[in-house]
Amino acid sequence: MNKKLITLIIVIASIILFSLTFISQEKMSKKYDEESSQYTQQIENARTTQNKLKATSSSLNTINYIEDTARNKLDMYLPNERVYVDIDN
Repeated sequence: MNKKLITLIIVIASIILFSLTFISQEKMSKKYDEESSQYTQQIENARTTQNKLKATSSSLNTINYIEDTARNKLDMYLPNERVYVDIDN
């Protein structure tokens, strides 16, 4: 009788231990999946930002952008260019 009882206790303890370990690992797996999803979203956002910055960077080096910035922000003009000022405004 004692051997059967000890065997039963060992089997029940093993099942409980297995169940607790399984539940713990499932929780960790779910947590890691959520973190992975967040990191994937952050990577996608970073790639979008990178693409926008590349587009802006390539447009900064064009002659049209440089000329437009010089005219509008720095009030610079080409040599021998006549500038007309509207005094009504």
